[in-house]
Amino acid sequence: MVRLTEVVKNLLIINVLIFFAVRYLLPIPGIEQYFVLVYPGAEFMNDGFLYTFQPIQIVTHMFMHGNESHLLFNMLSLYFLGPYTEEALGPKRFLILYLTSGFVASIAQMLLTQGAIVGASGAIYGVLAAFATMFPNLRLMLLFPPIPIKAKYMALGLIAFGLYSGMSGSNDNIGHFAHIGGAVCGFIMVHYWKMANLR
Repeated sequence: MVRLTEVVKNLLIINVLIFFAVRYLLPIPGIEQYFVLVYPGAEFMNDGFLYTFQPIQIVTHMFMHGNESHLLFNMLSLYFLGPYTEEALGPKRFLILYLTSGFVASIAQMLLTQGAIVGASGAIYGVLAAFATMFPNLRLMLLFPPIPIKAKYMALGLIAFGLYSGMSGSNDNIGHFAHIGGAVCGFIMVHYWKMANLR
C-alpha cells in the first residue's frame, strides 16, 4: 500500500481539479487556451479561439492534460513513484524537482519542435529519473506486460524510446523531447543534492 505524502497528494488533487474544471465545469469560453503552452510566435485556432503564447502558460500547462487517459497515466505514475521520491528528498526539494523538471521539459520541447505543449509528463519523467537515480535496483512492476524490472532499466528504456521517437520524427502528438528534458533535469538535480544511489 502506497502511503501518500503531502506534496504528492496536493499535486494529484490540483491536476485532477484543474483538468475537470477547465474541461467540463467552468463556463468560460476559450479558457483552455490559458492552460496550453504555445510556442512563442506560433498561433492556431481551436474551437473558434486563437491560441497564442501567454506567459501564464509556462506554469499552467503543467497542470492540464489532453484527455482523461493522459491525466490517468501521469497521475498513476506520480502516485506510485512520487511518495518514495518525496520521502527521500523531503517535501521542499521534491516540489522544486517537480516544478523545475516540468519547466526544463517544456524548454527542451520548444527548442527542438514548434507547437503546443500540455501535461505533467515532463515533471513526471523528472520524478522517474530521480527515483531511478536514488533507488536504481528497486524493482518496479510494468503494466504491460506485468513483470518486475529494476528502476534503472525502466527509466533507461523509457528515455531511449523517447529519444528514438523524437529523433525519428514520430507524429504521435507526444512531447518526447519534453520527457527527455524532464528526465535529464531529475537526474542532474539528484546528483547536485548528492542523493544518488541511496540503495
